[in-house]
Amino acid sequence: MIKTNLFKASDAHEIVANAGRFYLLEYGKDISVTPETAGAAFFAAKMNVHKKQVIARLNNDGGVIVQAGAMQMMIGKLRAATNVNGAGDLMRKYVGSRVTGETAIKPRYEGAGLLVLEPTYRYILFENLADWDGSMVIEDGMFLACDDSVGMKVTARSSLSSAILGNEGLFNTALVGEGIAVLESPVPSEELVIVDLVKDEVKIDGNMAIAWSSTLDFTVERTTKTLVGSAASGEGLVNVYRGTGRVMIAPVARNKNITVPKAGK
Repeated sequence: MIKTNLFKASDAHEIVANAGRFYLLEYGKDISVTPETAGAAFFAAKMNVHKKQVIARLNNDGGVIVQAGAMQMMIGKLRAATNVNGAGDLMRKYVGSRVTGETAIKPRYEGAGLLVLEPTYRYILFENLADWDGSMVIEDGMFLACDDSVGMKVTARSSLSSAILGNEGLFNTALVGEGIAVLESPVPSEELVIVDLVKDEVKIDGNMAIAWSSTLDFTVERTTKTLVGSAASGEGLVNVYRGTGRVMIAPVARNKNITVPKAGK
């Protein structure tokens, strides 16, 4: 039997989100400070910069897969195993890790208890693959955890132009199946723009899309039909996502030429 205050709101932390077996514990303010660090901690909390921890509640009803090194505590009767099935599978995962930047071996946890992941200042997203028609492509470094009913595979760009000109790389990680994926986002969910397409398209000036449906065709194209027109418009090349599916965009994460207000204005 387990009793813990992890799920009990306190002056330090509270559960702020939940999806399936996953919970997000957020530390509203950092109270383990010194007089020298108190000011920085105060303003960090005012700017929504909080420590967060993901907790997975397991009850012998399946398992979870997490990023290597992300586990902090196993409370209860939990067991850990690798996601490798033989030498051939290890080689495939190793090759995939080399081209996507993800770790090759991700541990799987099962049993009955609580799995607590390491604290992070990054923003956490709980994504249900049902909202992505069972398959989504994510940017490198975003994966944190998922239900073990979610599979991971390497997906290649449909064209060389989309990889080279789109500044996205040749390969990405695709999450497929059913269940919840826990992702680390560069921006909070409130700043994300979600676009659902039905036989339509979205054009983005830069690599601001951090996740998109595998069903979408991703290309890099000119903003106008001619090079002269593109040069005159000042836009040049854009990333194009076309078809039916979803695109998740972080429009303020990688802004270029942003105007900084001058002091006193």
